[in-house]
Amino acid sequence: MSHDTDIPVIDLAAALADNAPDDLLADVRRAAETIGIIQIVNHGVPAAVIAEFNDGFGRILDLPRAEKEQLASPTGHPYRGWRQWPDDFGRLELERFNIAQYDGATAAEAAGLSPEHAALFAHANVWPPQEPGLRPATHRYHDAFVDVARRVLCLYARVLDVPAHTFPLGDDVYTTLVVNDYPKWPHDGGTSDEEKLLLLEHADSSAITVLHQEGDYAGLQGQRPDGTWIPVPIRPGALQVFTGTLLTNWTEGRLRPGRHRVVAGGSVTRRSSAVFVHPSLDTVVEPLPAFADPDGSDFEPVSVWERAGSNVDEYLRVFGRPEQVAAWRENRAYVAEVTA
Repeated sequence: MSHDTDIPVIDLAAALADNAPDDLLADVRRAAETIGIIQIVNHGVPAAVIAEFNDGFGRILDLPRAEKEQLASPTGHPYRGWRQWPDDFGRLELERFNIAQYDGATAAEAAGLSPEHAALFAHANVWPPQEPGLRPATHRYHDAFVDVARRVLCLYARVLDVPAHTFPLGDDVYTTLVVNDYPKWPHDGGTSDEEKLLLLEHADSSAITVLHQEGDYAGLQGQRPDGTWIPVPIRPGALQVFTGTLLTNWTEGRLRPGRHRVVAGGSVTRRSSAVFVHPSLDTVVEPLPAFADPDGSDFEPVSVWERAGSNVDEYLRVFGRPEQVAAWRENRAYVAEVTA
């Protein structure tokens, strides 16, 4: 275990054991209440499961651009398949591959979703034909990370001195999965981190996000309570766990959301893969009785279904470029122009 003053490295199995050391649990609680990020080791996810998934997507993201363009969502859905993000100068900031929880509405209904909820998956996933084993590898990776999220929630309940299953994640969780590939950034101009942002400051809208990162530089940064930033080191074998805004709501603000961003690393690269874990789509999240303020809450109830159903429109309203919005409305693929 690392006694880092900001983002500790936690042995998850030891922390969940009956005889967990008090100082270990104190480290978990302090991080959960102040920065909303921990790194975990001894988490039980086989290295082969992570490697099979990451290596497969690594080969896809290393393909020539012309081949990757064929992996964009044919309907222009911003959360399906391959995408590139250019900055305002047309320079590549990020490549991303999104995978929905179900391959389509039929698969969602077969899994037990109502027809209304299953319609969220009407735009199909895009599976690269170059990697036929990637789909089952993705499901293994996804399921292992959801299991980690459940165990971390049990750990957070433990350090907050409430019953282990206080946080009602349920059996039918709603998830999203994304692979981020951050390129080399050898462009001149700007030496501060604020001038080299590849992913803007934000907190995830999940309950828990479980992430794996690899690469040549610690571009991921977490925000301390005083507003300053600290790198989240790349540690072989470790996973990163972020508190999402839903967990902050459940705890009436007791657990701080893990605000983070990504900065460029110059002539080196970084890749991350994250599973965003929410309770079921029919859940309305509000402060739980164990944490609710009897004098009233500052947190409004959040409908997981309403938020999920509005994600695409909200994203395009805030970030969509005119040509991307047009492609979505016309039900056709969108590939951003990149100049360098």
